[in-house]
Amino acid sequence: MLNRRAFLAGSASLAATGLAAAQPSPAPTTIELASLRGSINAAEYGLAPGTLDDQSHAFSRMLERAAASEAPVFLPPGTYLVSNIKLPPKVRLAGVPGATRILYGGDGYLLMAENAQHIELTGLVLDGANRWIADYAQGLGDFRRVAHLVVDNCQVIGSGSNGLALETVSGRIERSIISGAAEAGLYSVEAGRLQITGNSVLDCANGGILVHRWQAADDFTMVTGNRVERIAARRGGTGPYGNGINVFRADKVIVSANSVADCAFSAIRANSSGDININNNICVRSGETAIYAEFAFQGAVISANTVDGAANGIHVVNYNEGGRLAVVSGNIVRNLLTSGPYPSDPPGFGVGISVEADTTVVGNVVEAAPLYGIMLGWGLYMRNVTATSNVVREVGTGFAVSVVEGSGSAVITDNVVEGAKAGAIVGYRWSDPVTADLARSGGADYRHLTVERNHVS
Repeated sequence: MLNRRAFLAGSASLAATGLAAAQPSPAPTTIELASLRGSINAAEYGLAPGTLDDQSHAFSRMLERAAASEAPVFLPPGTYLVSNIKLPPKVRLAGVPGATRILYGGDGYLLMAENAQHIELTGLVLDGANRWIADYAQGLGDFRRVAHLVVDNCQVIGSGSNGLALETVSGRIERSIISGAAEAGLYSVEAGRLQITGNSVLDCANGGILVHRWQAADDFTMVTGNRVERIAARRGGTGPYGNGINVFRADKVIVSANSVADCAFSAIRANSSGDININNNICVRSGETAIYAEFAFQGAVISANTVDGAANGIHVVNYNEGGRLAVVSGNIVRNLLTSGPYPSDPPGFGVGISVEADTTVVGNVVEAAPLYGIMLGWGLYMRNVTATSNVVREVGTGFAVSVVEGSGSAVITDNVVEGAKAGAIVGYRWSDPVTADLARSGGADYRHLTVERNHVS
């Protein structure tokens, strides 16, 4: 046996050769800690991973017993075939990431919790096996009125409905993979300060991450650092489905630092959601408008996003429905198309940035927008808009601004426009161009316009 001096000498020798660095001692994982600190082992309740028998009864009995003593439960690696597991008010269930699989047996639902205090799922694979889920269950994991929910380092795959469905839930969903859901990957309604962070939501049929409310109210959900890819719209429509991140009636939501690609409609769509922040996201190959703030919203900050490939870039619209008050700044929008998932209403697809009321558009770069680079107003629906210090190049029309009688004021100053085929700044009556290039002639004939110091080439 080595004495302490010999051990330290040996360690120093290993460090000198680099072997010590190559063979670090890993810190205990959450799973290991759970298994060490008085957790209940599934084997003690007759659960046998890998058996073809339904183990629902033993599984439920184990959770009830653990809840009574508030002990965590550790599930060894393997597959556990269960259905209709009603979670008790307090559950701490942990497994080995990627190796502990809870497989849905196809009878009703997999996991459901109602009026719970603390539900914590860690290191589990929840596998729906693409089986039918009862109509009364909203997802493979269905959580309703849960004071604190944690889903961490899990996989949720093959749900016949939503992957995870949350109703009036607080807590966090993080570091998890949700894929192959027949509806949305993650559906949250009436949340209370929920965190959705660092997840991958992939290959879902009708939506990625949905943050909804039944009536407009403060929600305070944070959707940050997620990867959302390949979201379809199998239910069809013109926008309710097929969005990577969809915020509906939920106020004061942050959508930041997400990577969203290949969505049938929008990468990020905020409908009737006030005081929303959409910042620092990457949105690639969106089928319709990449980033939307629409309908009855008041207050939107859309900044520092990258949009590459979409039918439209960024729309902040629907002043006719009360949509107003926004900042659109520091975004890159490029490589837009004139086609989308349905026949477009006027003016058509291919618009880089579109705004309507009480909005400033500053410091953006728009490139390769075949219809308009930046669109200010739509007919009568324009009030108090400014467009300053933007770069617009290789577009159809650089700036399309409403000159319909009764429209509000617009300021277009200090922009750079290059390669605008139909004019740098053109006045429109709805979809029809009706002025010469205002960048060259000025807007003196239109008292509601200020057009100054724009550079055109």
